[in-house]
Amino acid sequence: MRVPKALNPRIQRRILKRFGVYSKVLPEATTPSRIVPDHIEKPKYILTAEKLEVPKVPEIKNADQIRGMQISCKLAANILQRLGQFIEPGVTTDEIDELAHNMSIDAGAYPSPLHYNGFPKSVCTSVNNVVVHGIPDLRPLENGDIVNVDITVFYKGFHGDCSKTFLVGDVDDRGLQLVQVTEDCLDLAIKWCGPGVPFSQIGHRIYKHAKKYGLTVIPSVLGHGIGEYFHGPPEVHHTLNKYPGFMQPGMVFTIEPAISHGSEHTVLLEDGWTLLTEDGSRCAQAEHTVLITENGAEILTK
Repeated sequence: MRVPKALNPRIQRRILKRFGVYSKVLPEATTPSRIVPDHIEKPKYILTAEKLEVPKVPEIKNADQIRGMQISCKLAANILQRLGQFIEPGVTTDEIDELAHNMSIDAGAYPSPLHYNGFPKSVCTSVNNVVVHGIPDLRPLENGDIVNVDITVFYKGFHGDCSKTFLVGDVDDRGLQLVQVTEDCLDLAIKWCGPGVPFSQIGHRIYKHAKKYGLTVIPSVLGHGIGEYFHGPPEVHHTLNKYPGFMQPGMVFTIEPAISHGSEHTVLLEDGWTLLTEDGSRCAQAEHTVLITENGAEILTK
């Protein structure tokens, strides 16, 4: 795995001028993983070391499963909305993690990322040039940062998943545009969803809209099927692709485009989670869990 080399100040100033005004970040120290009380129902990957079975094809959910997804997704969306009121300069992403963890526990839910394949925290927080899967740490958020908070909760047997990129204080115009276009890409993709629509259309629509503004879709970040399992089929690509298959009523999956100002290339750090843009450009992400219905798509995390 490659770790980005330190840039000399003149090169870094040129990068910031090209991509906007912000601070590049790398992971910092953090606190230990938070504790989940015994009475909270836990997903199977916490209870067993065995490889878990997930559907081999996109699952068509029945009415009970759909109801379970609606409840868990609504809870995730509520927690994410409440977190947005807490995000401001000086707050650390570890404090965001603590608040999200406590709100999940108070609601009787398990924070799905915690100990999933070794992830040490209860949410993902990705600041500026971190694409996805940032580990909450003790760095205070700065005026002008953008931070994506990715929430998943496991509640009464089902996972609900969503994320949003929040503005921290006064964000420059390039950052504002990046976040807005990313949200527009997500909204546009959802509007195209419905029975009989190829999964590949999601990526085509997102790519076309991002390109219109000179922005880049990060191809390695995918959406996924979700339900009683955290990740399953289909794979949801957010750029040009030939992924096979068509949407059918009862399918539930996430759409979560990650959009940057710069290159599509990324660097995975040695922690095995933190994904950075290779060129130091900022990245924004937005995510909803959607249900395909007879007439289109329902946003479960709205």
